This record gives sequence, structure tokens and C-alpha cells, in this order.
Amino acid sequence: RDAIRTYITYYQWMADVKGDREGVITMVYDHDQRGLLVTLTDIQHEYHDIIKASLHSHITHDRCLEIILVHGEGEQLKTLTEKLMSQKGVESVKLSTVQLAPAE
Repeated sequence: RDAIRTYITYYQWMADVKGDREGVITMVYDHDQRGLLVTLTDIQHEYHDIIKASLHSHITHDRCLEIILVHGEGEQLKTLTEKLMSQKGVESVKLSTVQLAPAE
């Protein structure tokens, strides 16, 4: 029940990601999945305007952790996150954001 509740809460929260946002996408994936590295790189290049930086770390020989700093419209951040999630070999992806205060 807790897992289902967490899943529902996260996706309700994702629906509210709107406006100008700063955020972090964390992703764990299988380094040895055929073609995955090229696909992930292509996706990140497609969103170069909202990706500010990334950090790559080796968890094990086969698994990698990538942290991607993003800034942009909430809908764009969600779309990028969902594209990364949908790739075969990606084990987990999580988007965390904060809404920026409007300029005064």
C-alpha cells in the first residue's frame, strides 16, 4: 500500500509541475544496455536549452548514476523526464523541482 500511495502522490505532484522551475533529474541505468548511452546523449542534446549541467557516476561496473541540473518550463522538464524514463535499460528516474519566485 505504501508503494502505491507513494506512486500516486508522486504522479499527482508531477501534474502540478508548471511555470519556471529549477530542478534535478536523477537517473540510474544499465551501462551495458545496447544503444542506451547514445539514446540518452541524443535526448539530452535535444533538451540542451534546459539542461544546465550533468554529473555521471559509476555505481558498479554495469550501473551508472546520472544527475542532471535543469531550468525551464515545468512541462518541458516533465517531458524530458518521461523520455528518459521510457528507455529500455533505465532503472529509475526522478524529477525534483522548485518553482522560482516571480521577479519583482
